[in-house]
Amino acid sequence: QVQLVESGGGSVQAGGSLTLSCLVSGDTSSIIGVGWFRQPPGKQRVWVARVGSNGGTDYADSVKGRFTISRSGAKNMVYLQMDSLKPEDTAKYTCYAFTTTMNWGQGTQVTVSS
Repeated sequence: QVQLVESGGGSVQAGGSLTLSCLVSGDTSSIIGVGWFRQPPGKQRVWVARVGSNGGTDYADSVKGRFTISRSGAKNMVYLQMDSLKPEDTAKYTCYAFTTTMNWGQGTQVTVSS
């Protein structure tokens, strides 16, 4: 099993930046990919970014050029650097790790005000 705990959420003005962190523990050797989803208030949860076992990254069109996903060399931390934040980025952000199933963190709230 894999456990994930997010941190770094908060409130920021439009145009500002935040970096989210996800501490990963457990059987990390079984992880195929890690990434982030987000759920805006009143909306469905949607995929945001991923980094695969080969190191390749991918992003939702809505965040391309603004968000950067990375992981530590020890692969026990996953980060989401968010720049040029917009009010529509307001959401609960959840870290995930894919092994044979999806493993989820508890989520951290990001609020962007105009």
